[in-house]
Amino acid sequence: MKIDGTHYRSIWPHADGGWVEIIDQTRLPYEFGVLPLSAMEDAAHAIRVMQVRGAPLIGATAAYGMALAMRADPSDANLHEALQVLGATRPTAVNLRWALEGMRGLLAPLPPGRRAGAAWGRAGEICDEDVEINRSIGRNGLALIRKIAERKGGGRVNLLTHCNAGWLATVDWGTATAPVYLAHEEGIDIHVWVDETRPRNQGALTAWELGHHGVPHTYIADNAGGHLMQHGMVDLVITGTDRVAANGDVANKIGTYLKALAAHDNGVPFYVALPSPTIDWSVEKGADIPIEERGTDEVEKVQGRGADGALASVTVTPPGSPAANPAFDVTPARLVTGLITERGVAAATREGLRGLFPELAA
Repeated sequence: MKIDGTHYRSIWPHADGGWVEIIDQTRLPYEFGVLPLSAMEDAAHAIRVMQVRGAPLIGATAAYGMALAMRADPSDANLHEALQVLGATRPTAVNLRWALEGMRGLLAPLPPGRRAGAAWGRAGEICDEDVEINRSIGRNGLALIRKIAERKGGGRVNLLTHCNAGWLATVDWGTATAPVYLAHEEGIDIHVWVDETRPRNQGALTAWELGHHGVPHTYIADNAGGHLMQHGMVDLVITGTDRVAANGDVANKIGTYLKALAAHDNGVPFYVALPSPTIDWSVEKGADIPIEERGTDEVEKVQGRGADGALASVTVTPPGSPAANPAFDVTPARLVTGLITERGVAAATREGLRGLFPELAA
């Protein structure tokens, strides 16, 4: 996607080929900055502290982390060490495991001298594949937006999203935002309600993306969504996801479940956009998905820009009050209207997923 007219991906190899570069998402939406990843440890740190975030981008970064590890030391011992270090960074996003298992399967049988080149090539393929997958998700989601626009006689389509499932959370296009970008380019009058998504306010990243691409949007408090739905101001909800269980249950940023409940109560279609690597066929139901508990400082403090233009972190909790920070929740499949994938829109059921991905389900 574009930032002030310049195309960017969220991760890319440097022209010299010696390292990888990422957009530092901890500085957004206030400052745009690029960070180099020159070692496996850099990639692990970027995933852990959320300089990169979003399930597809986490997987892509882990793949490049393996490539950097193999360039430094392609031994069996370092292969095992890199898999362990990268695999321990984030527990909920299944794309991390998917990318690392794929790298293990590719690299382990190879002689050490061939591992670095193979890993670097496969990491690039994972990124390119992610872009095309998300473009296809966009086309399938666009069909849903078109139908609403036609039903409204060309009137404005109001879409609500939660967290950031945009191109910053993938390699490009995004999952939940890909249909939005395509609708905007097609000339459909589309407007996006953007949840702030506490505690890390990833909604600000979505608003930053949409603003730089010229898509009409409004930033709202997390608890405003239900009110807007009650008053007929939301036509559909599309979110992303970090892991989908085999039965269609969806794990996503904390607060997604509440949006799904509000949508269900008000008859608003609730869709989840996802690439097929985000489906965890080994997990039968959402209750079995591990939920990451992050540091309480993310709840206790808020980062923003002061009147002087400088970035600052302020404490919002009373002294002595304990805090908790579950990063994700699970939305039951019964609340999900459909799952928007690269192969089409599936019912949020085991049968629906198997119908689109029989070879993966097997």
